[in-house]
Amino acid sequence: MSKSAAAKRILADLPGASRRQQYSASTRRALVDAAARLFTEKGYAATSLDAIVSSARVTKGALYHHYSGKQALFEAVFEQVEQAAKKSINRAVKGSKDPWEKAQAALSAFLHAVQEPGYRRVVVQEGPAVLGYERYREQEEHSSFAIVLDIVNNVLSAGTWELDEPMIDTFARIFHGALNAAGESVATDPDPEVASARVEAAIGFILAGLRSLVDQGVEFADPGTPKDVS
Repeated sequence: MSKSAAAKRILADLPGASRRQQYSASTRRALVDAAARLFTEKGYAATSLDAIVSSARVTKGALYHHYSGKQALFEAVFEQVEQAAKKSINRAVKGSKDPWEKAQAALSAFLHAVQEPGYRRVVVQEGPAVLGYERYREQEEHSSFAIVLDIVNNVLSAGTWELDEPMIDTFARIFHGALNAAGESVATDPDPEVASARVEAAIGFILAGLRSLVDQGVEFADPGTPKDVS
């Protein structure tokens, strides 16, 4: 799609917006798309603002009108990449009622996203360093962790365990940590496809074990549940 065609598409997506608002949205999209491409190809440190505005065909003044600098633009790219992965995972699990099938579908979709060059470079490899620990974690809370929490809640609810919210949150954070580690291993492996298959097999094995415990009715003692002293 040409840049002019892309701009027309953006304008068409904003019914009722003023011409100025439409132009502003078009400029932001052009900047984010250009930055995403350059950050993926060259990395954050090697990408200059001059290269971004040149690729986006806008002025540096236009860039500073919308973003305070390169880090703010990187954050916008990070959000775009994360949201694209989140939508992909949501599509993969849509319509699935079985919690275990849903978990497996989400895992497969996540591992597919991790193999995408943009996700590997922007989210996994450079996100923590560029955004900083606190901001990086804050972004994750709204994207990948929210999905993991929903899936873990569904899986744990498949059994007869009565777990309080903090315990479910603990399970979710453990699984989320495992997925982050898995994502990093896939993103940095010389053969991401093979690494992804290994991760899917390992986590699938863990999920099968958890399902076996649920199916057998094995009790789980939640430390947060008050004990019956009667």
